[in-house]
Amino acid sequence: MGQEIEATQFSADDFAQFASRLQAETRLLEEWFRGGVFSARDRMGGYELEAWLVDDAACPAPVNDVFLQRLDNAMVVPELARFNVELNDHPQHLWGSAFSRFEASLGATWRRCARVAEGIDAHLMMIGILPTVREDELSPENMSDLKRYRALNEQVLRLREGRPLELDINGVEHLKTDHHSVMLEAATTSFQLHLKVHPAHATRAFNASIIASAPLVAVAANSPYLFGHDLWSETRIPLFEQSVSVGGLAGASHGPLRRVTFGSGYVRESLLELFIENEQHYPVLLPVCYQDGLEQMAHVRLHNGTIWRWNRPLIGFDYDGLPHLRIEHRVVPAGPTVTDMIANAAFYFGLAQSLMTQEVPPEQRLPFAAARDNFYTAAHHGLDVHVSWLDEHRSTVRTLVLEELLPLARAGLTQLEIDADDIDRYLQIIEMRVVSGQTGSAWQRGWTARHGRDFPALTAAYREQQETGRPVHEWTLD
Repeated sequence: MGQEIEATQFSADDFAQFASRLQAETRLLEEWFRGGVFSARDRMGGYELEAWLVDDAACPAPVNDVFLQRLDNAMVVPELARFNVELNDHPQHLWGSAFSRFEASLGATWRRCARVAEGIDAHLMMIGILPTVREDELSPENMSDLKRYRALNEQVLRLREGRPLELDINGVEHLKTDHHSVMLEAATTSFQLHLKVHPAHATRAFNASIIASAPLVAVAANSPYLFGHDLWSETRIPLFEQSVSVGGLAGASHGPLRRVTFGSGYVRESLLELFIENEQHYPVLLPVCYQDGLEQMAHVRLHNGTIWRWNRPLIGFDYDGLPHLRIEHRVVPAGPTVTDMIANAAFYFGLAQSLMTQEVPPEQRLPFAAARDNFYTAAHHGLDVHVSWLDEHRSTVRTLVLEELLPLARAGLTQLEIDADDIDRYLQIIEMRVVSGQTGSAWQRGWTARHGRDFPALTAAYREQQETGRPVHEWTLD
């Protein structure tokens, strides 16, 4: 989905041709999995950060075209809305001072972007959902001027036969509204983590990422408010799921599947199962046909890019053209600071490494339904909710993180040969955040409890705290 397309209107022949090529590439993919074709170079990580552009009134500033032109950095690209951008970086080997290097690199890019934004009377912010965004701002008029976004919007509405998207979120309060474009998705900005995996370990790594999703979303929560309503601790989760809700193929043998989903189960044998599920149970949204050879997997990759699992398998290519496997962990919101996000990354990479190398696979000790329920419960209620853990153990997320998961993450990072200073620094940030209970969401709710629901003032105060660079557990409510 990251590349631009040429057409926005499609015929029945386009869909038929795409389906044929998708099927052929999926069959070749089966041969790759059977034949051990994938790269064994692993232990690499990366990220994508989606950010907001805001004006002096703390409201969305739809100026990403001017911003990107002045920035002139190929690693910073437009997002769905004209008030969002995405920051990318080169992957890092997950050993040594990997997380310090991530923080230094992302920090340098962020500061450069912030200076450019100031030059056009705007500001850059990292926050899951901007508290000041209004529903009428999430309109096609504020869509970035890229054909792929307009085509996506048209195809989602086509599959819905013109019916509006229905947003219905029960949280602390209840929000219910209809919307007529996929621009709702633009309100959900994330810090997406990429883990490159050895093909022999990919199944275990994917299932570990599923299990890790609940504690990650609770620890990182940063999105309590939408359209003036106090909803979930991490409202991005239900918002994104409902923003492109089109279901599956009419008459599909196994029923419709959501485009944004926690998934239908653990992977059993290989990640191939997910690509077969893509082909067989999800309607094509963007039938753009390429002339590339089957080995480029252009149609498999484009189709996969329109199915937003919270843990998504990816196929990429090494510098020498050898295909590789990655897992994209999508549960973490943007913000509150660069340091907080790198700490979230360290917690995820360490926890996934530890879970995927346990002698007894944890997916045999925690049913998928429990992992899924944990995820939505943690996104809804945050750190103090009770969740299930291995072998039917139950605990609050807070206690689970402090007593079991931080030691597991430390052991995983040690396995990866991360420097002790990096392990101590970033896991201590997670520990202090959990001990204090002050996630980004908790801070936002604490601020409004003290100062009232003045969302522009909340957003300005948040940005002021963000610009100090201090991790969120150190933020004050003054």
